[in-house]
Amino acid sequence: MATPLEIKLNRAERTLFVRFDNGREYSYSAEYLRVESPSAEVQGHRPSDRLFIGGKRCVGMTTIEPVGNYAIKIVFDDGHDTGIFSWDYLHRLGLEHAQRWADYLEALRKAGLNRG
Repeated sequence: MATPLEIKLNRAERTLFVRFDNGREYSYSAEYLRVESPSAEVQGHRPSDRLFIGGKRCVGMTTIEPVGNYAIKIVFDDGHDTGIFSWDYLHRLGLEHAQRWADYLEALRKAGLNRG
């Protein structure tokens, strides 16, 4: 499991930068993290419960809070604050960004939603 060596929140640019101990670095948009939140509110309790949320293009992050030595909690400016982003999940979000983002955009299109 990769562990972050550096985590930087840039509120103005609405991004979270994470540098992992395996040499990988990712810059995540707030929108991407919000729509991929690991919370039950977004992911549901089964894969079929997964929600695709539109209108989050301009969402920001207000704070990040450590959760033990294994995760962070991100507080978004739309009030969402229930997702716990483990190191493994953050790393996976970086590795799988292209496919996850394409799937998200397609799901929005099929649902008649937009990024806002």
